[in-house]
Amino acid sequence: MFDAIAPLAADLLPFILVGFAAQIVDGALGMAFGVITQTMLVSVLGVPPATASASVHLVEVFTTGTSGASHLWRRNIDWPLFWRLAPAGVIAGVLGAYVLSSVDASAARPFVMLYLAGIGIFLFYKAILFGRWPRFKDPRYTRPLAFIGGFLDSAGGGGWGPVVTSNLLVQGGDPRTTIGTVNSAEFLLTLAVSITFLITLGLAAFTHAVIGLIIGGMLAAPIGAILASRINPRWLLFMVATVLTATSLFAVLDAWLL
Repeated sequence: MFDAIAPLAADLLPFILVGFAAQIVDGALGMAFGVITQTMLVSVLGVPPATASASVHLVEVFTTGTSGASHLWRRNIDWPLFWRLAPAGVIAGVLGAYVLSSVDASAARPFVMLYLAGIGIFLFYKAILFGRWPRFKDPRYTRPLAFIGGFLDSAGGGGWGPVVTSNLLVQGGDPRTTIGTVNSAEFLLTLAVSITFLITLGLAAFTHAVIGLIIGGMLAAPIGAILASRINPRWLLFMVATVLTATSLFAVLDAWLL
């Protein structure tokens, strides 16, 4: 029996590790699970973009559900902000999934990533001057932001966290509740997008990597929520800026130079 299980475990282990690492970052900083896993599936394993996005979003149904529950437990959710983000994100995510299933929507991705790299640099500046800024305030521009983030997340293979979290922080949102709220709203987005991909692409779109990513992501989700509630807000800004800038510039270089 062990001989039969060992090859399967060895096959899943890399995906478990990737899912674990990606969810630690995502749960603590509100971004990067989709970017990390999507990049690995498309660039390393050669999975078609639509199939990779479908697989990642199915995984995120489980990881964001666990992460959302963990953020709820840690009281990291701003519920009025949640209900401003979730409906617009869901509508745009379904639209983006349909577009990706029908046409190649990847042409605009390098430009979006370049914009996000600029946002990351600005967040560095904001973190450096953290003590001079007013205390946290409720972000004003939320629904259009959620719509853009939801569309890019499904059509571009990742983007909800980088787009929504970073821009809410630029508007003065509290890093702890911003990260917890964006992660929790993402559960409804990924559920809607996964259902859309199931309808348009069928079960064949979901690869065996899904199982490993789900296991690793669900194991890491509670840890990320605890980190988000305990890390100093200024250092959260620094870490968000670092992850956002690094992943965005990598995506730009991968698209234009490699």
